[in-house]
Amino acid sequence: MSYEMIAILMFSSMMAMLLTGQRVFGAIGFVAVVAALFLWGDGGSQLGFSAAMKLMKWYPLLTLPLFIYMGYMLSESKIADDLYKMFHVWMGPLNGGLAIGTIILMVVISAMNGLSVAGMAIGATIALPELLKRGYDKVMVTGVIQAGSSLGILVPPSVVLVLYGMIARQPISQLWMAGVFPGLMMAGLFIIYIVVRCRIQPELGPALPIEERQVSWGEKFRLLKAGITPLAIFISMTGLFLMGVTSLVESSAVGATAATIAALVKGRLTRQVLENTIRKSLGVSCMFMWIIVAALAFGSVFDGLGAVKAIEGFFIDQMGLGPWEVLIMMQLSYLIMGMFLDDTAMLVIVAPLYVPLVKVLGFDLVWYGVLYTITCQIAYMTPPFGYNLFLMRAMAPKEVTLSDIYRSIIPFVGIMIFGLILVMAFPDIAMWLPNKFYGE
Repeated sequence: MSYEMIAILMFSSMMAMLLTGQRVFGAIGFVAVVAALFLWGDGGSQLGFSAAMKLMKWYPLLTLPLFIYMGYMLSESKIADDLYKMFHVWMGPLNGGLAIGTIILMVVISAMNGLSVAGMAIGATIALPELLKRGYDKVMVTGVIQAGSSLGILVPPSVVLVLYGMIARQPISQLWMAGVFPGLMMAGLFIIYIVVRCRIQPELGPALPIEERQVSWGEKFRLLKAGITPLAIFISMTGLFLMGVTSLVESSAVGATAATIAALVKGRLTRQVLENTIRKSLGVSCMFMWIIVAALAFGSVFDGLGAVKAIEGFFIDQMGLGPWEVLIMMQLSYLIMGMFLDDTAMLVIVAPLYVPLVKVLGFDLVWYGVLYTITCQIAYMTPPFGYNLFLMRAMAPKEVTLSDIYRSIIPFVGIMIFGLILVMAFPDIAMWLPNKFYGE
């Protein structure tokens, strides 16, 4: 059997196992180890072990549990709730103001968390009931929360970019910097859409009633203090890192420690908060680590087969496609896979194939990491199995139907695709900041 056929058989076997509902790391790791045994005999049995040892030696991996802990600590201690109260008072007098405030809240949560799950949980449990109670259109605000929460995987400290950096062997610091302007641009596009839509149809996002707007300036500034704590945590974490005072791992430790101290100072560091934070942090961290082990094992087999060279020859030599045409096809394949798989599964499945191919085509792997992450944002919200769609369905009130949730994402998916095209057409949107900082 040719190496190309073996590669196709491995890929199809893995997809078949995933469709049966097997865990991502189990399906990918099992196919990798079994293929290694058949190809290289007893020596192949060491593949999984070698991948695990390689993972344990990755010092930057410590950032994952620390960033995840920081995000859950801020969420469980209700510091994010204080932020929403601040936006409620300051943004409420505008048409669509609370929806705009929700997007800003999501950006702040993203800067504290690095995952979309916390933003979705906060948006669905805190913001959504308030928005519905004040007469906001349920379809529009459901889309706002789903789109806003997806920013968590793009705005630093993005855990998805950390994962991509580990698999693609790219500097995490440059990936984070590359995600800043695209993340802010995406948030800005969402806000522009809300402003324009609510100006055309004011009934979709009515301003707060006059009695709720009669808040003294003293009270407004008191609520403004709610934003100081998250800002201080973010500055202490990323500022020290960018100034070269701390390493990436030390920066994540600073963030986790600062979040814990903030919860303690506010009198919210209860045993229940600490237990929930640790349980959730361990669960998510272990999931990511198992997936990285499986990805390393799978990638090793593919490298041994020369599958990357075969795919490169197929696209460039046989089909005669140019670099940009190949890149567009790769992004389209992500969008299709995103209808059935989550972002981590997509990365693990195609990283061994796409990352070397992107390098051969002459594209920057840091820039491509941003493209991948934006595509994951879109995939999070596309039926039938979009991750955010199911989270929203589980958390939304009964009056928000599955049909409402599916309809709500249509304009925001369009905005994200437009943002993706902008970053592809103008790479400096992503690369200006890392190039400026590192002088490349």
